[in-house]
Amino acid sequence: MQVSPLPNLAIVGGTGALGTGLAYRWARAGYSVAIGSRSREKGAAAAAELRTRLPEATVSGAGNRDVAGTAAIIILTVPYAHHRSTLEDIKAEVQGKIVVDTTVPLVPPKVTRVQLSDDWPVAKSAQSLLGANVRVVSAFHNVAAAHLQREKGPDDGDVLVYGNDNGARQAVINLVAATGLRGLHAGSINNSVASEALTSVLIFINKKYKIDGTGLRITGTRMGEAT
Repeated sequence: MQVSPLPNLAIVGGTGALGTGLAYRWARAGYSVAIGSRSREKGAAAAAELRTRLPEATVSGAGNRDVAGTAAIIILTVPYAHHRSTLEDIKAEVQGKIVVDTTVPLVPPKVTRVQLSDDWPVAKSAQSLLGANVRVVSAFHNVAAAHLQREKGPDDGDVLVYGNDNGARQAVINLVAATGLRGLHAGSINNSVASEALTSVLIFINKKYKIDGTGLRITGTRMGEAT
């Protein structure tokens, strides 16, 4: 049986902690990864830094629109304040593709408090803005970026994956597995409000108990039941 090649990935707004952590995990797993930024130079610098860590990896960096146009799956890792403007910027480049929205609607300084707004869930607003020709999947809200950056770990957390298209969700679950975590189908894009809100709770727990990055684990399932 012929094995399908790994899809090319673009991480839009990928120079922050979550973006570079995911880039490291996927590049190490053999994916071709392009890191995007509003500044082409910043994207290129992030890619160069990752290549020093993984010399054999296929990693590049450029502007957000440039990297979005080259990939089959686009992962959005931008702060909530830049969510809409970034989607508008890359809208033409992502048509017909899968867009993974990791955005959590945190409103500083009260990041430990859930703050509901009119555009919740954020991933649903992304689907509305990008249109029906884009399959938006929502994931990675409750993953500690610091754990992704480490050579060892994470290996014991779950990622809830939301989206209206089952095939697109499964494609993202495959990406979750490549990071060392376990992805679980969690229903339609409307359900992503649960993980978007949970992030503030986890941040509170981190601060209260002085934990270096809490995560999520769903009990009662075996690995073979996750897909």
